Amino acid sequence: MSLLSTPAHAATALPGAFTLWGDVTLPTTLTVADLRKHWPQHRADVVFHCASAGPQHHTFDGPLLREVVGRTEPAFDPARRKERSRFLLAVSGGDGHHTVLSWAEIDADFADGPVLLATRMDDEDLDAAGTQLVVPSDRCGARYVSAVTGIWIGTCRVPGAPSPADRDPTRP
Repeated sequence: MSLLSTPAHAATALPGAFTLWGDVTLPTTLTVADLRKHWPQHRADVVFHCASAGPQHHTFDGPLLREVVGRTEPAFDPARRKERSRFLLAVSGGDGHHTVLSWAEIDADFADGPVLLATRMDDEDLDAAGTQLVVPSDRCGARYVSAVTGIWIGTCRVPGAPSPADRDPTRP
């Protein structure tokens, strides 16, 4: 697979492209077509409740977010659960909307959430519109991000908390 490794601002050069970057070994720019070609597609039938429009029913297809971001090789030891649980994913969309998820929400050892990067919505391809973040467990659609432009992967240090480098190496 030949994925483009580019800085975050380069996603705008390709229609419908988005960039994964941050505390990762392989920052990558992908398109909807890349998501469809290189990852298994999963289906999610969802209902989310909009305050203004009532219940919205949709079907989404796409790869699991954890499988896609896993290919960027996040900067943690996969064998250390506590290290993985410190990581966050900040997802931004073309309309300026953004949201944050914790790695633990998508990790199979924690919540194992089937969060998707949708390539299809209601059996329509999203190539022109761009991929959509889909969080099937959410009751409302506030964390659904349309036309994803970027996914930052990294940690947020709690003010005053010791850094991982400061921890006792004898403790798990």
